[in-house]
Amino acid sequence: MSFLEREEEDVRNIFGRFKNRNFKGTEGQAIKNSSFQFATILIAKIGALLFTILIARMLMPELFGLYTLALSTIVLFASFSDLGVGAALITFVSKSLGRGKAKKAKAYFKQLTKYKFYLVILSSIILVSLAYWVSNTYYNKPIFFALLVGGLYLPIVSFISFFEGLYKANNNFKFPLIKEIIVQCLRLILAPLGIFFFLRAAFSNSAIVAGVILILVFCYACALFVLTFFSRKKLGFLKSAKQKLTKKETKHLHYFILPLTATALSGVFFGYIDTIMLGHFVTEEFIGYYGAAFSLIASAAAIISFAGIALFPIFSRLKGNVLEKAFTKTKSITFIISVLGALVAFFFAPLIIKIIYGSAYSPSIVLLKIFALLLIVLPLTSIYDTYLVSQEKTKILAILLVGSTIINVVLNYFFITFGLNFGMDWAVMGACGATVISRYIYLFGVGFFRKRR
Repeated sequence: MSFLEREEEDVRNIFGRFKNRNFKGTEGQAIKNSSFQFATILIAKIGALLFTILIARMLMPELFGLYTLALSTIVLFASFSDLGVGAALITFVSKSLGRGKAKKAKAYFKQLTKYKFYLVILSSIILVSLAYWVSNTYYNKPIFFALLVGGLYLPIVSFISFFEGLYKANNNFKFPLIKEIIVQCLRLILAPLGIFFFLRAAFSNSAIVAGVILILVFCYACALFVLTFFSRKKLGFLKSAKQKLTKKETKHLHYFILPLTATALSGVFFGYIDTIMLGHFVTEEFIGYYGAAFSLIASAAAIISFAGIALFPIFSRLKGNVLEKAFTKTKSITFIISVLGALVAFFFAPLIIKIIYGSAYSPSIVLLKIFALLLIVLPLTSIYDTYLVSQEKTKILAILLVGSTIINVVLNYFFITFGLNFGMDWAVMGACGATVISRYIYLFGVGFFRKRR
């Protein structure tokens, strides 16, 4: 049977399961998870894309650049509030529940919640304490008040991610979908109204950016309330009797988290260091052009790579040939879709930018063409990362991410500073090139080490 014939048979099997509402067994659970996760990511990325388009058009490149820079900085500090705790939650709670050990799952949840709380408080304090220096000394841009609001944004978004992971570990992908619908609907309604009011009232640039982020805080707070309110009802294992982790289990948990600490930090630096460095070297509007192009590619890549994320709890329970079959099939389908997406993004970049953002963002066209290469690498990287983390190969990921991040920083600094000799547009293109190169280096690394597992 050829590859296409096998895929056709799998598609028929999937539609048959939906028709009969048959989601029994590992395959059925994977299909159900993937469906909910696909809907969640689709709503999240379409909502994020619409949100980005609306605020980018309303704020225009300069203000949109300030918003992008402020949010990227807040997310960078937010990385200190996770440090691998989220991945550990999904892995250990999922495995415990898969073995029918509800008490043990609750014990892991309580221990990791304690870690999460301390990290969130510490991260928020650091962000607020450094807000003035970051905005006025390093960036020299009016985002001080936005970073102060980030002190509220950080804990709310961090705990949303934490509880979302808890639902997924319990193979409940429905409530993360509900959460996403709430967030996207609220911010698509409230943020444009707020921006319209801020602009009409002639607020300062600093106040406008801070106001937009404050609106996001309210939207995420509503979603967090829903997740926590239904947690005891929908997550039955939380009602289990108390049980403490043994010293051996706690030690194993720490060994799992420690490499992910470097992974989490490096991963966020990997994703945002280009924007952070550009914030120091170029003016606001060029950050806006960069953010506009990257957001399109990031949204498309996330939609393409949905399968790997949805299969994370399933991968953590599979071994041997069954695991290899699931991984290979997911990777093959993802690669085909990624290549097609990259070709569309490259050849239709002028039309895409003009329709979505308008002529004011025409400098983003060349950036989108460069970033089209990421549509191949980002979804595949997500699949490999999911596989390695689910099999507790976190040390390998930590080493690769740290190494790739260092390469990314060096390339960004060299390309940006060299590009400044010819103009800020060249500096931004240099940041694009550095991001693409470092991402491909990382993909080669995870692919190489997976084969040597």
